[in-house]
Amino acid sequence: MVVVDTIGDTVRVRTERGSVWSGVATLELEMSVGVLEGEDAYMFGSIYSMAVDDSGAIYVMDRQVPVLRKYDAAGHHLFDLGRQGGGPGEYKNPDGGLAVLSDGRVVQRDPGNVRMNIYGPDGAALTSWRLPSGGGFNTGRKLFRDARDNTYTMVLADRTADVTEWTYALVPLTPEGQPGDTLFAPTWDFGRPQVSGRTENNSSSTGVPFSPTSLWTFSPAGYFVGSLTTAYRVDLFRHDGVLRIEKNFTPVSVLSEEREEQERRITENFRSQFPGWRWNGPPIPDTKPPVRGLYVADDERIWVQISQTGVARVSEEAAAVEEERTGSPQIRFQEPVVFEPDGRYLGQVTTPVGFATSPEPVFRGEQVWAVTRDDLDVLRVVRYRLRLPTS
Repeated sequence: MVVVDTIGDTVRVRTERGSVWSGVATLELEMSVGVLEGEDAYMFGSIYSMAVDDSGAIYVMDRQVPVLRKYDAAGHHLFDLGRQGGGPGEYKNPDGGLAVLSDGRVVQRDPGNVRMNIYGPDGAALTSWRLPSGGGFNTGRKLFRDARDNTYTMVLADRTADVTEWTYALVPLTPEGQPGDTLFAPTWDFGRPQVSGRTENNSSSTGVPFSPTSLWTFSPAGYFVGSLTTAYRVDLFRHDGVLRIEKNFTPVSVLSEEREEQERRITENFRSQFPGWRWNGPPIPDTKPPVRGLYVADDERIWVQISQTGVARVSEEAAAVEEERTGSPQIRFQEPVVFEPDGRYLGQVTTPVGFATSPEPVFRGEQVWAVTRDDLDVLRVVRYRLRLPTS
């Protein structure tokens, strides 16, 4: 049952029950790249960004090497693009920014050199664009691309603000690299609970795990999509007004194991920068926010990652590897739901074990490209096909 109403310039589409698919969809593996041992081109160390061109060819930035590599749609390594350095076509500490334009050109954000590197579809270094003001910092945020081949890079709206008060915006770049007007990300009158560390020369902060927050992403149609996760609500800030998607959600409890794991990870991270650091924010809440992640597909479908009960969805062997690597087995629970751009709820998608949301997956029609980690801790780049439930 779907209820649609209008309040001012906001159209609200609320799903009370049911879905278009009438069941849970799955992701069926079509292709996988990555090996435990073998050729260097197929052994991944730390995948930080990924992009897919119109033919299905895949570009992967492995920061451990570091190198940007191209694979065809079947997963065969074709060639590498650029190398580490400061010369033409070279990169220094590249981040999550990577996109492919419709003519096959590859745009790579390179904050270490304060520029965008532009490569041809054959891997040749073509030119570079200067990063806009406020964009010379390292971020896992992807480069967004719209239907007119503009790319959008994230910038700090006010670089003089304290780290706990940073706000973000997007600056569009034309296919020729010319910057446009700054687009400010949506904000809500809400502050996420945080913990922080500070010395005279260093400061850092992070949100309290499982606390509500504000999320945003960008649609290829040229508008922001955001959510204040105190409720199951997603706002599409379209050019003709706001479309608000709402859905019922039963609160999910935070397990004691999850709380302990998150506290341990954050404490270890802060103590590596600030010796003797102690938890200085609100406690981790008892329930999880409904929405955990937002993604917009190339076809403008909205993929929403929802909170799930914390289950260690790994084998005993994988748990042992994870415990040796991090000190405890990681709990994984990503199961997105999908909406059409008009707000209709299509249904839930169960994701395979090891499915990662960082770097951000690529959603395109019935296909999904993502990074996974298998039972032996091997990183792979995979392509799935969306398999709808049968009636």
